[in-house]
Amino acid sequence: MKHYARRLKVQDNVNTDYVISGRYKFKIQDPKELAKHIFEDIDPDFAARVMKGDILVAGENFGCGSSREQAPQAIRSAGFYAVAAKSFARIFYRNAFNLGLILVECDTDFIDDGDELELDIEKGKLKDRAKGLVFDTKPIPSVMKRLLRDGGVVEHFKKYGGFKFD
Repeated sequence: MKHYARRLKVQDNVNTDYVISGRYKFKIQDPKELAKHIFEDIDPDFAARVMKGDILVAGENFGCGSSREQAPQAIRSAGFYAVAAKSFARIFYRNAFNLGLILVECDTDFIDDGDELELDIEKGKLKDRAKGLVFDTKPIPSVMKRLLRDGGVVEHFKKYGGFKFD
């Protein structure tokens, strides 16, 4: 499956409090409202620039910090299709797949803010269409792909009444 999107970029070591500030984590329960505040402390206008289907691009160690699920939930609710980064913090990685947010690991150094991207999860390729560069992505484990197809772990449980992987 191929997905075409515009890319928005953030730096290395973005922690979950930069994704969604702690002052909102417990005050706002509606994911759509929470999404209006993503990256607010880094860039107050960030959420206004997000278009449905965009790909968020980051550097190393994206999602470090707390284990709360509000960070990947806010990214998904903001309309991002996927996040591409050099690496992800372990708990963020798991929380994102649990919520049905696609994460791909690849070299992101040569991608600039606003570049048009093409993501092919099955082939493991991320193409920067503006520059004609193609990046290999780390393979997504089949169990994670299944969770993504089902919309996350909760939706998977609803569908099958438990874990079902074949």
